[in-house]
Amino acid sequence: MTLRHLAIVMPAYNEAEGIEGFVDEIRASVAPLADTVSFHIADDRSTDTTAAVFDGVADTTVEVQAANRGHGPTALAAYRAGLAADPAVLVHVDGDGQFLGSDFPRLIGALLAEQADVVHGVRDGRTDPWYRKSLTGAVGLLIALAAGRRIPDVNTPLRAYRPDALRVLLDAVPAEATVPHVHFSLAEARAGFRVRYLRVASIPRRGESASGTMWGRGAGVTLPPKRLRLFVRAALGEAWELSLRPSAPLRAVRRPEPVAR
Repeated sequence: MTLRHLAIVMPAYNEAEGIEGFVDEIRASVAPLADTVSFHIADDRSTDTTAAVFDGVADTTVEVQAANRGHGPTALAAYRAGLAADPAVLVHVDGDGQFLGSDFPRLIGALLAEQADVVHGVRDGRTDPWYRKSLTGAVGLLIALAAGRRIPDVNTPLRAYRPDALRVLLDAVPAEATVPHVHFSLAEARAGFRVRYLRVASIPRRGESASGTMWGRGAGVTLPPKRLRLFVRAALGEAWELSLRPSAPLRAVRRPEPVAR
């Protein structure tokens, strides 16, 4: 089956070193799957040349955000930009290139073959610092308790969505949410979405620094940076308000019936 239109969406911040090669790799892998492939990048006010990398590239649109807001709001902006293009399938991935283009057809194939609402790419071989792995594990345990079942890689940024299922989630999450994928994962489990999980390779960030720029550069960091500690505190409060408390708005999310495309 050839898709009418496949949209790839990416939040990006200071990824000029590696993002072009990453998009090229994805494009080459998914081109046989769709009549039209489009890329929608939300740039979080990068201080390098990320916003200019795709000048003149016909299938790629870059929207520079009005202010630097962090990963969560930028990911949500990317999702909305992709949905506005009216795709048949939408795939989200971070712009740091920590995945292989060859896994994208597998992700999309699983979405279509299993008539799923969403397929999560479950990361194998993560190279993140210990404190980020610990954070992911702790959040995963909290969400498992709330959802009544374990959700592998609850915050994975690699996801393929059926657009009508994604719209329901986006409508329920505020544009400034800091951990939208955590909210998505919990709402999907509670609302009975058809979720599938696919193991994918996780590789180091593309570019000069393998540690990225969100929490600070350098492989020598052994303790959680202060910015990350503050983020975790804020994210836990947000999770309680939006997803976990008895009257949380995301508890009202319901799975939409599939729409023929």
